[in-house]
Amino acid sequence: MTRRIEDYGIVGDLQTAALVGRDGAVDWMCLPQFDSPACFAALLGDESHGSWRLGPAAGGECTRRRYRDGTLILETEWDLPEGQVRVIDLMPPRGDQADLVRVVEGISGRVPMTTVLRLRFDYGHVVPWVTEEGRALRAVAGPDSVRVDAGVPLSHDGVAEGSVLRADFTVGPGERVPFVLTYHASHLPTKPPVEAAVALRDTEEFWHAWLARSTYDGPWADAVHRSLITLKALTFAPTGAIAAAATTSLPEQLGGSRNWDYRYCWLRDAAFTLQALVGTGFVDEARAWRAWLLRAAAGDPADLQIMYGLDGRRRLPEYTLDWLPGFGGSAPVRVGNGAVDQLQIDVWGEVLDALHLAREAGLETDAEAWELQKALLDHLEKHWDDLDNGLWEIRGPRRAFVHSRVMAWAGFDRAVRAVEDGGLEGEPVERWRAVRDRIHADVCANGYDPDRNTFTQFYGSRGVDAALLLIGQVGFLPWDDPRVVGTVEAVQRELGRDGLLLRYRTDADGRVDGLPGDESTFLVCSFWLVDALHGIGRPDEAVALYERLVGLTNDLGLLSEEYDHRTGAHLGNTPQAFSHLGLVNSALRLGRGVTVRDRESGVRPRPAADGPSPAGPRPTEVQPEPQPARLQPVEEETA
Repeated sequence: MTRRIEDYGIVGDLQTAALVGRDGAVDWMCLPQFDSPACFAALLGDESHGSWRLGPAAGGECTRRRYRDGTLILETEWDLPEGQVRVIDLMPPRGDQADLVRVVEGISGRVPMTTVLRLRFDYGHVVPWVTEEGRALRAVAGPDSVRVDAGVPLSHDGVAEGSVLRADFTVGPGERVPFVLTYHASHLPTKPPVEAAVALRDTEEFWHAWLARSTYDGPWADAVHRSLITLKALTFAPTGAIAAAATTSLPEQLGGSRNWDYRYCWLRDAAFTLQALVGTGFVDEARAWRAWLLRAAAGDPADLQIMYGLDGRRRLPEYTLDWLPGFGGSAPVRVGNGAVDQLQIDVWGEVLDALHLAREAGLETDAEAWELQKALLDHLEKHWDDLDNGLWEIRGPRRAFVHSRVMAWAGFDRAVRAVEDGGLEGEPVERWRAVRDRIHADVCANGYDPDRNTFTQFYGSRGVDAALLLIGQVGFLPWDDPRVVGTVEAVQRELGRDGLLLRYRTDADGRVDGLPGDESTFLVCSFWLVDALHGIGRPDEAVALYERLVGLTNDLGLLSEEYDHRTGAHLGNTPQAFSHLGLVNSALRLGRGVTVRDRESGVRPRPAADGPSPAGPRPTEVQPEPQPARLQPVEEETA
């Protein structure tokens, strides 16, 4: 079959995830965690690089698939001449070991089924040694060990034949055949596998109990809840970090080289993540995320990185896997991310903004955390006007990016507010206020083009950047300022592609990003446009665009990083946390009128414009967002 990125669904255990295709094949899974080497890597090659197909012997794509309501349990069904059959895929939340559970369930008739399991450790590079272990089979290679238990006998081709586990069987109505794949470190003893029926019950109960904590009940509840479940699925439970995506090297352009590893945690996502979690009632997750952020940012402020490993590690060296041809021939396949060493000034502001949001939402902080923030401000005061690589991780020359300086302004603005409104101690508050005003004047003088009435991507640039849409959202200028309105219109005009947005034009200003090829519309940027249209008083356009974006999810409600408006294909790593954060936060703005970030920046919703409403559900009027419940102070954290 010709694979598409949108053909994949995700199941996960809050430490790693598996991607399951419409043909019933698990083509991507990293063990024991998201950023570990993959044992199924067919997503970036073919089945010889590791895959586990479980489906009808006749093959082919499924007739339908869905998640069980309010869960991450995937059900894939085929309607065949012989009858109907269902495959249920899940990963129970991690206990002592990682388990992938697959259950074949007969619905009607008698359907011939087959399973073909090729384990290939180290991203498809290592064929394991397989032995019998009672009724199970065990595959071992170096540090990795996998045990496979099945409800039918499995045959095994030896290493010389490629080490393939196979079974052919038939299911009738009401019959269930379970398969359980269990991972553990090879030097540890094997533990009994989970019971498939028990795992299914417990996993369903877990997700139902978790989603019941959501406070969102707006008009887009199905899409918002699916996005929240997806964000939870990308969470690394031991630390609270959230992976930017579950995959590496899915291309931004088919056949191109813009292929990056997104299985890490970006500090830039902090404020957007806190908005989404607090705004929908998930304060425990917000607290865990804030705690991870404080740990990651601790240390010398000069050493602050843009991203970290899910456990907080700093070294993420980038290298290529030359034996993998890449998705659709898009090479190279990269592991690690060289952007970790870039200078991106906005990150200091993003961290300070996020921690201020946490305070405003009732997540109490401690003295050590505030001391860390003051140290970040001391560093930012000396370096806010350094040239940098910008939030899009430009691999060309460093520039004076407008967004970077706007976020530096936001960092000082939040510090001043913390002292003036929050009662925190800050002796240099007058100096912070002066730096804030100096940055504001500098950006308005050098980052704004009065002839075109728009802010620009960087000082002296003729191009624009979708991140300029955040100028109103962070409170740098009010939404009704003519310069903000002009910037929104310029971004929409110059970066718009069939109503959606590019991040920036790759051919502008002498190929500013220093990379060959092009990319497609960037989904979170289009959600930022929703927010900006709402902010400048065009709510009907905002709602229409939002509902179009929700319609771009695949049949399971998932979004990748980018969308090709010409072909309708998803592009980039998947599922993408940034895209789903955009979906949630835009729903909060449209449905409740104002988010936590808007409220603390003094932004208020504008009255709805007159005129007919677009088709589909929408609120009849903007309602103020309820204040989040105040939390009890968390235990003291060491920064």
